[in-house]
Amino acid sequence: MKMPRTKKKNGRGGPHGHVHPFSDEDASIETLSHCSSFSDTASVADEGGEASEDTAQEDFQYKLKGFIDSTVDKSAKTRQGALDGLKTAMATRILYEFISERRMTVTDSIERCLKKGKGEEQRAAASLACLLCIQLGPGIESEEVFKTLKPIFKNILADGSASIQARQAVATSLGLCTLVAEDDILDVHASMECFENLFTRSYARMDGTCPLISPQMSQLHTNALLSWALLLTICTANQLKDILHKHLPKLPRLLESDDVNMRIAAGETIALLFELARDLDSEFEFEDWEQLCDKLNALATDCNKHRAKTDKRKQRSVFRDVLKAVEEGDFQSEAIRFGTERMTIDSWVRKRMYDAFREFVGSGMNYHLQANEFIRDVFELGPPMLVDSATMKAMKIPRFERHLHNSAAFKARTKARSKFRDKRVDVGEF
Repeated sequence: MKMPRTKKKNGRGGPHGHVHPFSDEDASIETLSHCSSFSDTASVADEGGEASEDTAQEDFQYKLKGFIDSTVDKSAKTRQGALDGLKTAMATRILYEFISERRMTVTDSIERCLKKGKGEEQRAAASLACLLCIQLGPGIESEEVFKTLKPIFKNILADGSASIQARQAVATSLGLCTLVAEDDILDVHASMECFENLFTRSYARMDGTCPLISPQMSQLHTNALLSWALLLTICTANQLKDILHKHLPKLPRLLESDDVNMRIAAGETIALLFELARDLDSEFEFEDWEQLCDKLNALATDCNKHRAKTDKRKQRSVFRDVLKAVEEGDFQSEAIRFGTERMTIDSWVRKRMYDAFREFVGSGMNYHLQANEFIRDVFELGPPMLVDSATMKAMKIPRFERHLHNSAAFKARTKARSKFRDKRVDVGEF
């Protein structure tokens, strides 16, 4: 599947003051008064009529303007709070028109925070850049945003003296911003080379020993590998052939890493490459296929006593799927339900894209799948479905009822766990 390069835009939005953080209720999709064409017929605002909905919308826009103003505050704490507030808003609502009107102002704020901020502020600014591109979708607006921020991203990524938190965030943000906003496939390849310069430093040596890398640096390399894998999904056939020749023989050396997250990222990237290779050539063969399968099988059945049980359990689950992908070309499909719709994650390409978007929008992913025209294009879902207000209310679970359900489920889990502990039952590892 190739990323659609649509220029189409969607959404509406459009008014400042003292900054107050968003509450859970603000972020709840149940209480959103959506700033989009989707919202005209799918408002899920609380009861109170059109007037109260308009008032809530004005209050929300007033709060957003306050956040934007506060991104240039003298206080680093205030700036970070403003960046986080904007991130929450963009993750949970469609704000295209509001953001489009203030695109340059927001971009300038992100640029300033990346250049002059420290650690966590830079991390928040890098994530906000991604959400800004997700809101704008592919086209001239996001291209201009990315043209401004890309050199700064690359400078931070290559600067060994920069904050490791900032470099980790930029490694992730540069990948998704490139996917959304880069208009030249040669520039995509250049960004991939930046990532290669990082994750290849985690390769095991030829004698099987691993380089000494700190956990934070290993996370940077892992983020770079995942962004590199994301951009594999939009490479041309010729680029993929070169990458398969150059990197597939070496990537298994990352499976020796002491970091479970790096091992898992490497395994999923190898599965993705095999899927792409077989799409190019159904008769694709890998020279060291048997050796690779042995290594994947060992990770899928890992009994190393020096590793944490949770790490082993997580690793085994992933590598069972990776082994099936390499051996048989299989993928364990997963159904994602959102609103009245359902989407199937049925390939490693879709999984890598889904995981990348979810990293930034978090709990708002289902809402974006439902209402964000760009993300719907990516996953070939068609135009947003218009659901009337009555249907939305019928679909909602009342807050109190949901609270009771969650409480009952929590008590049931607690009782079950206590029972196991009392009997000293060994449930084993999966």
